[in-house]
Amino acid sequence: MALLRERPTAGPGPAPVATVVAHPKATGLALACLGTAAAWAVHRLVPAVPLLTAAIVLGIAAAHLPGLRGLVRGVAKPGLSLAGKRLMRLGIVLLGLKLSLNDVLGLGWATVAMVLAVVAATFFGTLWLGRRMGLRGDQPLLVATGYSICGASAIGAVSEVSDSDKEDVATSVALVTLCGTLAIAVLPLLQYPLGLSDPQFGRWVGAGVHDVGQVVATAQAAGPGALGEAVLVKLMRVAMLAPLVAGVAVHIRRRGKAAAGRTEGRRPALVPLFVLGFLAMVALRSTGGVPVSVLDAAQIAQELLLATALFALGSAVHLPTLARTGGRVAALGLCSWVVVAGVSYAGVLLTT
Repeated sequence: MALLRERPTAGPGPAPVATVVAHPKATGLALACLGTAAAWAVHRLVPAVPLLTAAIVLGIAAAHLPGLRGLVRGVAKPGLSLAGKRLMRLGIVLLGLKLSLNDVLGLGWATVAMVLAVVAATFFGTLWLGRRMGLRGDQPLLVATGYSICGASAIGAVSEVSDSDKEDVATSVALVTLCGTLAIAVLPLLQYPLGLSDPQFGRWVGAGVHDVGQVVATAQAAGPGALGEAVLVKLMRVAMLAPLVAGVAVHIRRRGKAAAGRTEGRRPALVPLFVLGFLAMVALRSTGGVPVSVLDAAQIAQELLLATALFALGSAVHLPTLARTGGRVAALGLCSWVVVAGVSYAGVLLTT
């Protein structure tokens, strides 16, 4: 995190003195790591608060506290930007180790079709509604991605190929994280009024809640049977991440968006390298040869990487700007939440 640099001398004299010059991105990376440590402490003290939720909230707070605001928007900005991009990609790659093709195929074709319908209805419905509401930039695309696939991880993946504005990314992540967190408290209260058995409730949660951690926290309220169903259905949604990212990349290439100067004339790859890494991890997990200890370590690393990236993304949120469009964004998130919950509920009833 530091470079040794010799101070030049004008002529004969004492030997050059080595001085330590901090890497320009070290400050931001260190701040992101401290934010993640603080988020971990909050999660340990209050287990009901997910790690990723705590991370993004602390990132937003750091960007607005008088003592840290100047640091976040000044010398720490390059390192925070690096954390928000590179560490997010690494976390998405490791996310692939949670998914086994054998588990997904074991769900049966009816459940697979149900998940595909949920993803398609949520994605295209949210995208259409966001455009109709006049939301700026890539906000409709990012919100649609987060609600239909796997929350912040999916938003980060799509933003890489869409070259989205960092504030749009941070706003979308904050919204999808908030709604996913609310689901932990709200959905268990609806299980019996909706007439869902424990396995049905688990499938509903897996098909309708955004982040994997939020799915686990919500489904475990109904016991291990619900939790197992929820995780399997959720992982099927995670499997849709790669084709969705590839589809967005194809759409961008056809629109000529990259050629318009947003990526300096370069067109995005059809399948980005980090998505190939995600698929490679899925294939590796599907072999059944990965030790449990390695999977456990990878899960911890993945959560920490995503938490660090989300803290960095949270630090890019500017609340005064968000307030100007926050009402419409929140309305879109609420509508999308209703869509994904409603379509998921109908799908569960039809397939069980």
